[in-house]
Amino acid sequence: MKGSDRPLSEAYDVALLDLDGVVYVGRRPVPAAAESLAKARAAGQRLAFVTNNASRTPSAVAALLNEVGVPAEAEDVVTSAQAAARLLAERLPAGSEVLVVGGMGLRHALYQRGLRPVSTASRRPAAVVQGFYPDIGYGLLSEGTRAVSMGALFVGSNGDLTIPGDEGPPNPGNGALLRVISSATGVEPIITGKPERPLHQESILRTGAERPLVVGDRLDTDIEGAYNGDADSLLVFTGVTAHLEALTAPPHRRPTYLAPDLSGLLVPHPETVLEDGAHRCGGWTARRDDGAFALSGSGDPYDGLRALASAAWESEEPPPPEAFTAALETLSL
Repeated sequence: MKGSDRPLSEAYDVALLDLDGVVYVGRRPVPAAAESLAKARAAGQRLAFVTNNASRTPSAVAALLNEVGVPAEAEDVVTSAQAAARLLAERLPAGSEVLVVGGMGLRHALYQRGLRPVSTASRRPAAVVQGFYPDIGYGLLSEGTRAVSMGALFVGSNGDLTIPGDEGPPNPGNGALLRVISSATGVEPIITGKPERPLHQESILRTGAERPLVVGDRLDTDIEGAYNGDADSLLVFTGVTAHLEALTAPPHRRPTYLAPDLSGLLVPHPETVLEDGAHRCGGWTARRDDGAFALSGSGDPYDGLRALASAAWESEEPPPPEAFTAALETLSL
């Protein structure tokens, strides 16, 4: 865990922002998101909206951002479909046919890279690319299966097993749908979305970022993706990750910074220091005693969470969840 004596909006030239759970949830704005992003822009930070969802075109994503109060153009959006199209264009001759198991987001991205989307295996396409598409059907999955069985390169826009449901339990994501073709053919797809490197590289190439900050709510996509891309990251708690999950994260899923929401872009982040076996951040002190973590002090509860995280992340092996029970009760987050 790092500290920053300047607001993150000044310390990093581009914020690579996840969308669902960070800027909006479904079609509802996340509280404080629009205001915080406007202030980050005013401070000189450029914003890029990076999504694993390959079903929407960049224009459609930008329209949704505008609906929730965040001004955006299509050029501000980077999608896993664009990352998949770049990978395919780098591996296939110009004009190659690619069978699309997905929606307009993928087709649009392929056209922009000079590739030809098709829908049937009888065309003998050079590749199959699959992305999340809520109206996907057996027929299209069958065509994709036939093409992969005949030797087509198999690419998946992302491997998320679930996506947030409107209410209650999650819904199947593209990772779950990829298993249909993979199980039928025995061929594993090349994944381009978070946490794999292609989408991060696509974001850097499109923004020209020199010091990017990945901002997200998921450890297994956003934060691990930052780790794989050698970038710093900010975890916000407006989406799927709970405080306990962050504290028990393995090394490759540990963020650089923690904040309750996107207002974390606008403030400095105090450094956590180790003194006499205790981890201190702001007015809080965390130490491990007989396997459990003890927390004392006062002030910003997120400074307490940072102190706890610093103490927990001393070891490569994540501590058991029960080690944090009393400490988290002290913070009342």
